[in-house]
Amino acid sequence: MPKRTDLKSVLVIGSGPIVIGQAAEFDYSGTQALRVLKEEGLRVILVNSNPATIMTDPEFADAPIWNPSPLRWWKRSSPRNAPTRSCPPWAARQPQHGDRPG
Repeated sequence: MPKRTDLKSVLVIGSGPIVIGQAAEFDYSGTQALRVLKEEGLRVILVNSNPATIMTDPEFADAPIWNPSPLRWWKRSSPRNAPTRSCPPWAARQPQHGDRPG
């Protein structure tokens, strides 16, 4: 698959609060995804309501956000930080939809 050069930043939706017995795999898979995105030169914006996760470490996320707001409001209020693409959580039990900001 050819690399898309039009993407500059990506909004990653983290796994959120932990559930006993599930935290490790969600955190690990999300962290690996963030690492790869940064290696590709993308600016990574992470929305995760759990600030205790390793995903929010500056090594993995350029702009961690712990108090998520509706994406429409966020893009309007902060156009410089508006992502060119968004990614739903990795390793989630239910698939997420709406991965393209409108």
